[in-house]
Amino acid sequence: MSRPNYRLGLALVTASAVAWSTAGYFTRLIPLDAFTLLAWRGLFGGVGIAVAGAALRRPAGFSLAIGRAGWLFAAVSALAMILFIVSLTLTTVAHAAVIYATVPFVAAGLGWLILRERPSRSALAASAAAFAGVAIMAGLSAEGGWLGDAIAFAMTLCMAAIMVIARRFPNIPSLPAAALSAIISALICWPFGHPLAVSGRELVLLALFGLANSALGISLFALGARYLPAVETALIGSLDAPLAPLWVGLAFSETPSGATIAGGLVVFAAVGLYLALGARPSSSAKAPRSGEGLVA
Repeated sequence: MSRPNYRLGLALVTASAVAWSTAGYFTRLIPLDAFTLLAWRGLFGGVGIAVAGAALRRPAGFSLAIGRAGWLFAAVSALAMILFIVSLTLTTVAHAAVIYATVPFVAAGLGWLILRERPSRSALAASAAAFAGVAIMAGLSAEGGWLGDAIAFAMTLCMAAIMVIARRFPNIPSLPAAALSAIISALICWPFGHPLAVSGRELVLLALFGLANSALGISLFALGARYLPAVETALIGSLDAPLAPLWVGLAFSETPSGATIAGGLVVFAAVGLYLALGARPSSSAKAPRSGEGLVA
């Protein structure tokens, strides 16, 4: 793969991590149950992605003819969103965070098994450092539940799988697949929440949540993941962990703990040093065919 495409992938996946990291901020801002939040987040996010896709595809318009690989991406992505919420009801946030921090290694294993991509030593070393940073942030308490931990790992496996799917099928129409992913998650969450009981103010905030977090996050991730090895996509995604408490602290005047600051600095350092010193385009990397580019 050419270096410009590789750099574009790095930029897009980094931006997706920043967008996804606002989930904690919106969750604190909107006092609703998790399933109601996710139902509206998915609905607004899906509509937002579809509108953006239609605008980019003029005059052809927005099409859901995304093929089997596109539907697979959408289904697994939606499943990961649902499993994440379910895991948080059965285990601690700390356990879920530490378990998800293993995603670079899971993605590296799947990438090797399915794509025969061997992760670089620098990527694995940076992933190990990022995992250590998340562990410092979250703590290693014994609290939690085995079922919730198992579901959190299933979510982690799903996230690694969509990274590999995006890598294996780089010509998936990214925006239609991302829109379907968001809408599927909304439809699944809708009956478990109370989406029709929200106020007008809450609906406005939910729209911002869906557009800023879901629409941007999923779209940028879907567009960028096809340019990078799965382990690198997962490593950059770990930036979500230190950024999420940062936004909450700034917005609600909360001072993060020493462990959160120390662990966050470790994660930033691990990802930053890797991008500065170790990131290299893979010779086996695939790219969308000519003419597809960023327009799904």
